[in-house]
Amino acid sequence: MSRDAYEYAVIRVIPRVERGEQINAGVLLYCQPRAYLCARVALDDTRLLALDPAADLPAVRQALGAYQLTCGASAGPVAAQPLGARFRWLTAPRSTIVQTGPVHAGLTDDPDAELDRLVARLVTV
Repeated sequence: MSRDAYEYAVIRVIPRVERGEQINAGVLLYCQPRAYLCARVALDDTRLLALDPAADLPAVRQALGAYQLTCGASAGPVAAQPLGARFRWLTAPRSTIVQTGPVHAGLTDDPDAELDRLVARLVTV
């Protein structure tokens, strides 16, 4: 099986932007040759609340869910956008509590398994 290039970014939560503390809460992966765009999230409530006891967990979960919805959108204005455009929009710099880190690249023969591996390595450790 051939290996294809992919790009990924870690989705992170920075509950108090002025302090710069963050936790990894998911991974966004895009593989153009396989028409694959997916986000997986795994928010550790305990770690988030350790950084900010007043963190709004439902709001953070909703923001994380928006990454997943945007990847799989089948209706509305987002659905008309190519997957690459969605990935670029999702990884654009933001100064909000939920944002992505820098984009990295790799090679894979199974984007879904690669996403699982990245989440296990970068988020749920």
